[in-house]
Amino acid sequence: MTSRGPGADLGLPPDLAAHGLRVVALGGLGEIGRNMTVFEYGGQLLIVDCGVLFPEEDQPGVDLILPDFAHIEDRLGDVVAVILTHGHEDHIGAVPYLLRLRADIPLVGSRFTIALIEAKLREHRIKPVTRVVLEGEHASLGAFDCEFFAVNHSIPDAMAVAIRTPAGLVLHTGDFKMDQVPLDGRLTDLGGFARLGADGIDLLLSDSTNAEIPGFVTAEREIGPVLDGVIRQARRRVIVSCFASHVHRVQQVLDVAARHDRKVAFVGRSMVRNMGVASELGLLTIPPGLMVGMDEAAAMPPSRVVLLSTGSQGEPMSALSRMAKGTHHQIRVDPGDVVILASSLVPGNETAVFRVINALSRLGATVVHGGIAAVHVSGHAPAGELLYLLNATRPSNVMPIHGEWRHLRAHARLAEMTGVAADRVILAEDGVVVDLIDGVAAISGKVECGLVYVDGNVVGDVGEESLRDRRTLGEEGFLAITIVVEPSTRTLVREPHVHARGFSDSPDAFDDVLPLIEKELLRQLEDGVTDTHRLAQAVRRTAGKWVADTYRRRPMILPTVLEV
Repeated sequence: MTSRGPGADLGLPPDLAAHGLRVVALGGLGEIGRNMTVFEYGGQLLIVDCGVLFPEEDQPGVDLILPDFAHIEDRLGDVVAVILTHGHEDHIGAVPYLLRLRADIPLVGSRFTIALIEAKLREHRIKPVTRVVLEGEHASLGAFDCEFFAVNHSIPDAMAVAIRTPAGLVLHTGDFKMDQVPLDGRLTDLGGFARLGADGIDLLLSDSTNAEIPGFVTAEREIGPVLDGVIRQARRRVIVSCFASHVHRVQQVLDVAARHDRKVAFVGRSMVRNMGVASELGLLTIPPGLMVGMDEAAAMPPSRVVLLSTGSQGEPMSALSRMAKGTHHQIRVDPGDVVILASSLVPGNETAVFRVINALSRLGATVVHGGIAAVHVSGHAPAGELLYLLNATRPSNVMPIHGEWRHLRAHARLAEMTGVAADRVILAEDGVVVDLIDGVAAISGKVECGLVYVDGNVVGDVGEESLRDRRTLGEEGFLAITIVVEPSTRTLVREPHVHARGFSDSPDAFDDVLPLIEKELLRQLEDGVTDTHRLAQAVRRTAGKWVADTYRRRPMILPTVLEV
């Protein structure tokens, strides 16, 4: 395969040609999450999606990871709208942070997507400017003529968007699959995509998440009988954990619970909020008398209850994780309880999920997950369906999006198999600039695009250096070494003191290094060195070498030199 690479060593792009369309992904390439793509034409900017990425274990203390807005921060007045393809957090979660920079950016999306983002923004005390669009509708957004198409996904009301400018026609699929018998009857509009293909699609940006997986997606309706069997056979309480936005899965659980005379309670703030929105919009049908509050559910016989909970990805503060740790204030998992993880594993979350599974198993629960039973199907098109899309649309240029590098490269191979020229398949990473000029898409440069960390209420103040320090503290421990010197006499007032955390429980672990530190300090003082910074460096070198030689460890060492 000869598709172009990411262009990691590129410089800044030249000014955009007057008749060209510029595409810059500020997230979503080489990762699952943080999806955000900026389109530029005629000095105006159109954004598609603005999502978050959830941190991995090597990013301690981080709550969320945002797209890097630096590329557009001084051009926010040029943004005509943000199109939200659907309501998953990796597509809408960063909107509150973008609106902090400019609150009146119009948000455009389907009815359910807009309802979800409005509910989220209420928690941030932001009243947005929104516009609801329907599939089949056209919307003129500045210089961009946009047409919206229904796509089937693991959330209602997902849409793709076709973007027309004088530079050409772009189709952005959003997240999609091609379930042929969807529970809500809403098919991916392959006919509409084919119509665009007949017009001539100049650039296709398409979901790559399952590009490595052969074949076709399993129908959502096949999950219902499996859930029915598990819940029917359960003798105690059933806890079902799924994404808080997966309305179809929640509907299946509600239907099964009603069939087996069990009451249902929602657990987790996002589950309660999203299902409330879905019910208000008529997307979720709740049989009368089925729902109960948590207090009532906790008092009922376990065999009469189903709990629908967040936490299927092992999030530390989620309801399911707190149940697994025994710290949930209302729910205690007991032997014989059945826990169903009705979701797929998001890449990077495997360790956290299996930690929760093991903790639940230790408490005596039976855990049913996708590895042992068909309790979930993916919301993303596998290779067979991606080939259908490529053949139906016949794009001139293809840019795989929404995936890790293995997914992007697998999608690129599929595009070439369908006849797209290798030099028209654009493999890029976040920040790489792709210009569509005269029907040809090509990489023209790269803009600043890093990871922006949210730590509590702080955005962007935590960087890679801070994370390295946190990893060191967590993995290697911490040594604080205090030294008191008398500069005028060049003497030590008292022997060095070592205070350690996360390194060793032995009280005499550092007895052997103290004479070495003292000897080095006296040598420095005798040589006329009295600068506290230089003395601290000498202490750090001496202690660091001794710890590395003795323990094969590299803790954080913070020497403090005091003068008297």
